[in-house]
Amino acid sequence: METENKQLLHLVFGGELDALSEVRFRDLDGLDIVGIYPDYKSAYAAWKSKAQQTVDNAHMRYFIVHLHRLLNPDEEAGG
Repeated sequence: METENKQLLHLVFGGELDALSEVRFRDLDGLDIVGIYPDYKSAYAAWKSKAQQTVDNAHMRYFIVHLHRLLNPDEEAGG
């Protein structure tokens, strides 16, 4: 599969943290699963949008998980 056709899947999710000093969610059932995106650029756009929507809540955090690195840990891939 050529690099330009390769899916580099990214998960965007977030939730309220117990404390600002660590990543421990208050309510795992209440996590906001924003979506899975085919590349970092689109995942970043979704992350940024959600982060901006929740800027008034200091405990709310959104993350980008590089799923492609978990699915193919031996493969060196950018993004």
